[in-house]
This record gives sequence, C-alpha cells and structure tokens, in this order.
Amino acid sequence: MAQQKAINPAKPKALQGMAGSTKRQLAYLLMVLPGVIFLLAFAYLPMPGAVLSFKFYQMTIPPEGHWLQDTFLYSVFFGSEWVGLDNFTYLLKDAPMLIRNTVGYNLLFMVVGLVLQVGLAVVINEMRNRKTAKVYHTIMFMPYFISWIVVMYALYALISADGFINQIITNMGGKAIKFYSKKQYWPFIFTIAQIWKYTGQGAIIYLATLTGFDEQLYEAGAIDGATKWQQFRYITLPQLMPVIVMLQILAVGRIFNGDFDMFYSLPNGSGVLRQVTQTIDVYVFNTLKTGQLRNSFGYAGAAAFFQAAVGFVLILVTNAIVKKHQPDMALF
Repeated sequence: MAQQKAINPAKPKALQGMAGSTKRQLAYLLMVLPGVIFLLAFAYLPMPGAVLSFKFYQMTIPPEGHWLQDTFLYSVFFGSEWVGLDNFTYLLKDAPMLIRNTVGYNLLFMVVGLVLQVGLAVVINEMRNRKTAKVYHTIMFMPYFISWIVVMYALYALISADGFINQIITNMGGKAIKFYSKKQYWPFIFTIAQIWKYTGQGAIIYLATLTGFDEQLYEAGAIDGATKWQQFRYITLPQLMPVIVMLQILAVGRIFNGDFDMFYSLPNGSGVLRQVTQTIDVYVFNTLKTGQLRNSFGYAGAAAFFQAAVGFVLILVTNAIVKKHQPDMALF
C-alpha cells in the first residue's frame, strides 16, 4: 500500500487545502504577479495623492524631526493650503468643447472599433490555413507598436501643403487642400488613425474567444443549410456577446480619457484646429505648458480626479443597466 502523505493535525484543513491549491496554480500566479505589482505601484499607491486636487500646492521644506522628510509629499499633505473645489473651476471655461470632443471621439471609436475588431477576428478565425491567418493578424497588429510621433511625421508627409495627397490633387488639376487649417477633415483623420493603430490589437481578445467555441455547432448549422452570415448571427455573435459587453463596460469607464499622444501629436500644433482636437488631457497639458496657472499641480490633479471619478460612476451605472437586463453579462 502506498504510503499516504502525513497531514499536520495542528494546521486547519482549510489552510492545508489553500496551500495545495496555491502550489498547483503557482505558474498562473507568477504570470499575474507583474500585472499586480504594476497595478499596486501605479494605481493604488498614488491614490492618497488625490488630495492634491483640493489644495493649492506650495513646496515646503519639512521641519527637522518630522516623520515625513520627503519635500514633495510633505508639501502635498501638510504644507499646502486646502482650497476645496477651486481647482476644478478652470475646466468649466471650455467644458462644453472639451466634453464634446473627448466623449464624442470615444463614442465614435467604440462603435467603429467594435465592428471592425469583431469583423477582423471572425475573418481570421474563418481562414483554414492557420499560418496565413497568423501572418495576416501579425500584420494588422504591428501598427500598435508604432509611436504616434512616427505616425505624425508620416501623416505630415501625406497631407501637408506639398504632401503626397496634395501632389496627386494638383497633378489632376485640383486645388491643394490645407488640411492643417480645415477642421472638417480631422474627425475622419483621427478615426482612420485610431482604426489603423488599434484594430489588430483589439481583435486579439475576440479571436482568443472564438478559438474556444465548439466547432460542432458550426457543423450542425452547415448541415441545416445555414449560411456564413446566419452562423455568425445565431452562433458566433451570441457566444461573443458576454465578452463584447464586458469590454464595452470597461470602455465606458475611460470615455472621459482621450488618447493624449494621438490628439496632441497628429495636429502638429495647429491652433486653428483647437475646436476639434482639444480633449481634456490635451487641454490640461497645454495649459500647464504655458505656465499661466499658479497652481499647476492642483489643476492637473483636479482634471485627473474628475476623469477617474466620472469614469468610476459610469462603470457602476453601465454595469447596473446590464445587470438589470442581462445579469449573466454584468461585471459584478
């Protein structure tokens, strides 16, 4: 008879089971560890600094013998005057424009991105040659790693006064378009840039979900005479819906956060385009860069606090709506 492993009677069975489960899942825990450390370092540890949103920051040297000797932290928590909601008032000046641009662009990106990402994932999943599918997906995923600064120079080469597009227009007898002074073109430029850069990256989650679907469902559908569109509508889409809803709930939480690098870089500093390119992040950065604000730390903190607080509320509201109609698809 095989000798059974001795159980320590002094140790509760629940703890013994927990230790065994931890050992079995050790590989997965190690994979999660870098993300947990990143989340703690950049999301949870800075949270006390939110108090800066309600203070007039003044650098103050800590007195000798004080338990907190870091100049910045001492200035934030002890050396700065409490001003309440005064730091939030400067956002009200251009609030309609900022909210319109930030929320409007994000809604547009969410809708267009969802359709294209799901479509790309389905198309790649339908390819029978897996090597070819991987090549296509790699090509679509590569733009995600290209810096927006590089994209800015490429865009300038395309749409500047003597750029490639204007050369084609003038060679065909047309008049060159001044893209950097025409506001009506930039919603389309931003949308195309967003699609080009993030469609391949966003399709990964949907593609990973699709690979786990039961192939027998599609075989049964094909036997019953279902077309590819009917298979997508009645088999693929219902199974993808929980993932789609989850990602859209998370996207709603970021709806007041714009892609700063894109909105700041692509317009190339054109002041004429301010009405269609200024998001909350770009507005705060430009305001701080000019040095016109005496309490720059407080204003930046107030903007970040506003974005985080509104995003948190929107996630709760969106999740509550989803939970009311489809409880199985809610995040919590």
